[in-house]
Amino acid sequence: MNEHETEPVRGLPELLPAGETILWQGAPRWGALARRVFHVRKIALYFAILLAWLVYADIEDGIAPWSIVQSSLWVIGGAAVVIAILSILAWLTARSAIFTITTRRVVMRFGVAFPVTFNLPFRRIRSAGLRRYGDGSGDIPLALFADDRIAYLVLWPYARPWRFSQAEPMLRGLQDAGQVAEILAGALAADMATRTPVTQTASDTAAAAKPSSQAAAE
Repeated sequence: MNEHETEPVRGLPELLPAGETILWQGAPRWGALARRVFHVRKIALYFAILLAWLVYADIEDGIAPWSIVQSSLWVIGGAAVVIAILSILAWLTARSAIFTITTRRVVMRFGVAFPVTFNLPFRRIRSAGLRRYGDGSGDIPLALFADDRIAYLVLWPYARPWRFSQAEPMLRGLQDAGQVAEILAGALAADMATRTPVTQTASDTAAAAKPSSQAAAE
């Protein structure tokens, strides 16, 4: 039995309060994590450049063809091992994570060796964003209020890159990020409506809660 089998509800450390319901649950795509967290494509490119340079240098030095093939196989084998290890880490990282959006909060549970769960009530989320990639996946960073600080390393790899002083949790590598962002926007707007004065219009509330969108080609 693993540690997650004791969860009363999948992805949640305890039962939800009365009146609170789950709107969406999902997990990151391991391929998206492999490319953008563990950078397997960049590493593969590095080994390809290294191999080309070594082959060129050996040819210029007059090395025998068989020796060139042998040295090339060592580089190719090393590249395969490194990429395989990083791909396995990406798969394990994705497999151990689950994100939950309810009518009142976002819950992030992740961690391969040491699982952690972050409970992010909507009232502590200042804004949400959306970034799409060319492969159809996307990320949703969550900006918290200034007095809510979480260490960047504790959140990694589900932290918005390069936001160290005020780390932002991020739902990363989602398959249907646009659809998830719409669900989150609706939930934030509904929650905000219960906490804002009646003089504020519904359109103003929805606009404040709607995630911003930034497209990025992979």
